[in-house]
Amino acid sequence: MDPPSHIFLTPSKVKLSLYPCRDNRNHNKNFESSSSLYTNMNTFTSNSSDLTTTATETSSFSTLYLLSTLQAFVAITLVMLLKKLMTDPNKKKPYLPPGPTGWPIIGMIPTMLKSRPVFRWLHSIMKQLNTEIACVKLGNTHVITVTCPKIAREILKQQDALFASRPLTYAQKILSNGYKTCVITPFGDQFKKMRKVVMTELVCPARHRWLHQKRSEENDHLTAWVYNMVKNSGSVDFRFMTRHYCGNAIKKLMFGTRTFSKNTAPDGGPTVEDVEHMEAMFEALGFTFAFCISDYLPMLTGLDLNGHEKIMRESSAIMDKYHDPIIDERIKMWREGKRTQIEDFLDIFISIKDEQGNPLLTADEIKPTIKELVMAAPDNPSNAVEWAMAEMVNKPEILRKAMEEIDRVVGKERLVQESDIPKLNYVKAILREAFRLHPVAAFNLPHVALSDTTVAGYHIPKGSQVLLSRYGLGRNPKVWADPLCFKPERHLNECSEVTLTENDLRFISFSTGKRGCAAPALGTALTTMMLARLLQGFTWKLPENETRVELMESSHDMFLAKPLVMVGDLRLPEHLYPTVK
Repeated sequence: MDPPSHIFLTPSKVKLSLYPCRDNRNHNKNFESSSSLYTNMNTFTSNSSDLTTTATETSSFSTLYLLSTLQAFVAITLVMLLKKLMTDPNKKKPYLPPGPTGWPIIGMIPTMLKSRPVFRWLHSIMKQLNTEIACVKLGNTHVITVTCPKIAREILKQQDALFASRPLTYAQKILSNGYKTCVITPFGDQFKKMRKVVMTELVCPARHRWLHQKRSEENDHLTAWVYNMVKNSGSVDFRFMTRHYCGNAIKKLMFGTRTFSKNTAPDGGPTVEDVEHMEAMFEALGFTFAFCISDYLPMLTGLDLNGHEKIMRESSAIMDKYHDPIIDERIKMWREGKRTQIEDFLDIFISIKDEQGNPLLTADEIKPTIKELVMAAPDNPSNAVEWAMAEMVNKPEILRKAMEEIDRVVGKERLVQESDIPKLNYVKAILREAFRLHPVAAFNLPHVALSDTTVAGYHIPKGSQVLLSRYGLGRNPKVWADPLCFKPERHLNECSEVTLTENDLRFISFSTGKRGCAAPALGTALTTMMLARLLQGFTWKLPENETRVELMESSHDMFLAKPLVMVGDLRLPEHLYPTVK
């Protein structure tokens, strides 16, 4: 039976071809070579008879022995080849997912370099091929893109353990201090060690409850800061505000403080140091998995052909400049007995002991792990809230329903708290819709196959990098009706509480599996409380002479092309608004 044909793209342009992934030409060559071998064998055998006669006539024992050995070798080889050809049709590996035909050695790298942003190019390939799983070869790496929830579940649920590794990249090596962390470190003993520490010591339910007060302080600080901005100018930059709220919250949980400066801003906003730290963090996030050429052609590492390496070094150094002095001083305090009470995540890292009573983690492990966790907090919640507000201001009916729900559940005599979250189903439905339609990144972090496997009937070679498309899953028309329309109601279910997580992977809010988000409860609390406080405490409208928000993505990422700026007004009695502390 002939293997199925697939559609292919040439490296330079889209072109249809009927060559299969593992094409028939290879099988034809096998049969041709076997036929030729058989013919040559007959010729060889015939010739050998003459030689044998000659050998007999000349009594050359050595020649006869050599010919006999060669004949036996040829016969055995022919039998093995025929056996392989006869059994292969029933034992062939599945074919690779459909994708473009690349160049030898370098694959599709030339096309990738001129197709920026790469994530849009990869999605255009899938659209052209009309497929929900594709394979693009970059160097020697098979990059597998997926937009189908069923296939995503097969990867992250049925074969989760097999796809539990990460690729080796320059950016990861810099950020993780040589792969000593949890999130971006490849699968192995170090990953297992750090993952266990994070899951059992940092983000377990008991720790989440223990840190409730610190989160509440940051919720009040957000309300006080926005109150001051509204009173002073009325104008609020939502991107700036939401990112720094998330940054403040994770710094409070990690270091016990929301600022890296000795002095705080009078209105509650970030200091110059905090702004520099946040900008470096988002710079690093943008280049952590950015299809750098040296990640696929490692021999080019150090040449920095597209400038990624320099950006990562500088961004990482800025974060280290603010983190490391705090960490070093805290380690010294614990070592000298000047600090004995655990008050934040940093204290937990330092105080954990091994079986012999010695510190479990070194400073070289603590520092990059803290950097990794601090980086993981701000982008996803802040992006969801900014997009949600942009969509709602264009659809006042959704905004009205959200405010009505908060008034019904909480009222106007107190501020909304985390304990109210289970009842704020419409607010959470809005956030789910924002995660679905406007993901923070086009793809999830890569999952690397630890061995050969089969997914959706296709062969996935060991070392393949699987990219689940947040963009494609959430906008898949086979899953979502009117996928480009913002409809929070699609997430409401009268029989159950709405959650921000999506177990069926119809979209990705907080990733799942062995390499999934370590703290979905924290992500849910930060995202929901941020939106709820902004809706309860203030009314919002666009600046003068603006009637709608242009809901357009940035040309190089998934953020709103233009930061959302709105004018706010107070909605509650003034005595309810906290003051900056």
